[in-house]
Amino acid sequence: MWKRAAAGVLGAMSVINALVIWADGQRWYDTVPGVAFTGPYNPHFVQDIGAAFFAAGLGLVARVWRVRYWPAAVAGAGFLAIHAAIHVGMLIGAMLGICTARTWGFDIAAVIIPAALSLYVAFPGKGESHA
Repeated sequence: MWKRAAAGVLGAMSVINALVIWADGQRWYDTVPGVAFTGPYNPHFVQDIGAAFFAAGLGLVARVWRVRYWPAAVAGAGFLAIHAAIHVGMLIGAMLGICTARTWGFDIAAVIIPAALSLYVAFPGKGESHA
């Protein structure tokens, strides 16, 4: 049961992030630590990022609604995990002096940990029906 609740919270966080991106992409771009390091603001690209977070969040929330929708949660968590892997690569690059300094605390707390947790809670737990 706790996995479903965690999937709901993590899914809601992704959906809220998407809604914030869509409501004011420029402000999101300017205020989220590290985003400005990626290049100049591109409204279309930022809206696409919002779409990815929205779809990921819906997948996780679907697992709360019906356990049998866990594959949708895995797909949503898959995006978050790939996104987190990119951040891990950038952190390693920053450690090696290959790329720009990163916002370590933010990357770990807001990207890497939620993605890892999302991937874990997306799959049914013991006692939950897989069908």
